[in-house]
Amino acid sequence: MNQNDDLIRRDLAVLWHPCTQMKDHESLPLIPIRRGEGVWLEDFNGKRYLDAVSSWWVNLFGHANPRISARVKQQLDQLEHVILAGFTHEPVVELSERLFALTPPALSRVFYADNGSSGIEVALKMSFHYWLNRCGGDPARVRKTKFVTLGNSYHGETLAALAVGNVDLYKHTYQPLLMTTFTAPSPDAYLALPGESAEDCALRAAAELEKILQQHGDEICALIVEPLVQCAGSMRMYHPAYLKKASELCKRYEVHLIADEIAVGFGRTGTLFACEQAGITPDFLCLSKGLTGGYLPLCAVLTTDTIYDMFYADYASLRGFLHSHSYTGNPLACAAALATLDIFRDDNVLEQNQKLIRKMQQATTHFKDHPHVADVRQTGMILAIELVKNKTTREPYPWQERRGLRVYQLGLDQGALLRPLGSVVYFMPPYVITEDQIDWLAQVAWEGIQKATQD
Repeated sequence: MNQNDDLIRRDLAVLWHPCTQMKDHESLPLIPIRRGEGVWLEDFNGKRYLDAVSSWWVNLFGHANPRISARVKQQLDQLEHVILAGFTHEPVVELSERLFALTPPALSRVFYADNGSSGIEVALKMSFHYWLNRCGGDPARVRKTKFVTLGNSYHGETLAALAVGNVDLYKHTYQPLLMTTFTAPSPDAYLALPGESAEDCALRAAAELEKILQQHGDEICALIVEPLVQCAGSMRMYHPAYLKKASELCKRYEVHLIADEIAVGFGRTGTLFACEQAGITPDFLCLSKGLTGGYLPLCAVLTTDTIYDMFYADYASLRGFLHSHSYTGNPLACAAALATLDIFRDDNVLEQNQKLIRKMQQATTHFKDHPHVADVRQTGMILAIELVKNKTTREPYPWQERRGLRVYQLGLDQGALLRPLGSVVYFMPPYVITEDQIDWLAQVAWEGIQKATQD
């Protein structure tokens, strides 16, 4: 038995994999990975796979990046971890300072969590607690206890994060455990009416949001959005006009705006942060995934002095934000994040990415003519190809047919990791991918789609 087969056997005897129906692995083999380098992952037989999805959207600058690795190794010999309650350390202070130098103005305080879902919990709790403190800390007086989320949104899989999401696949099973939320229509440009521009579609959705805020604003703590791209919601994209209008409405109706840039931050949308494209500053900005270049789990929840000051009081007042994670502000994760920011600073990444963005668009232009492709959409370094049963009516494939999974299987045969979202095949590659590799990836995806959609 070779090492690939041996590791698969041992894995299936003990592991329960995430977001996976384990029975699938009776026919769909696991891929054991021995090492990674740049855009490539390599198994024990030496077969390589181009990581077109950045290993769930985290890997920005390639696997085993020497600069990030060196910074983490250096930190490992100095301080691996220390409690952040009552103590501090250089990497977490430096990281905080540098984040505020890069993010929208007015953000001035940061609270660290261990991962994206936990960071969403922090923002939700902090928003509610702010309004509670404004009422003098009396639960009987606070009316703001609910949140507004968008249709087709996703913010993580802890219970509160699920509650403010709207993708039925993840949420339906746990519905009896979840708090009640208001759902505003998604500004998704795929849902534009005939003849309607993406901007008009966004503004139409914003008008529906205003109706909710007009009627229920005194009950609502915050609106939570994924700026520009609803990633787990099939990579649906929308015009920045929605963010600008939503920000104005939140201010008007005294509702916080939580920007979940966990997946779309750090250059994914073409700018360092998606909020920049609307010129807005949210009340909470949640960052994770690419923050550490894909090395270690870390989430930063940035907020304002206005919110911070509402918690600043004597301990006996019970106004403090008594929330914690054991690994909050872990020095190793902070070191990886600092190295990631160094690469952005030193290598002119955003400008270089513009060439890759254009190449991704050019390499997939012809996909629009495929008889089973309803849409090819792109925002920065995210490109999505929506497969449908009927191009004219946009009738989707039944989920049981799993056409996207077939593209994934065919891609693996060719050496490309193209894990789909239902019937949506997408590219979200590391920023170290080359133009030639993009061309090859597009060819693999095209051939996979051709075979997967043959009736």
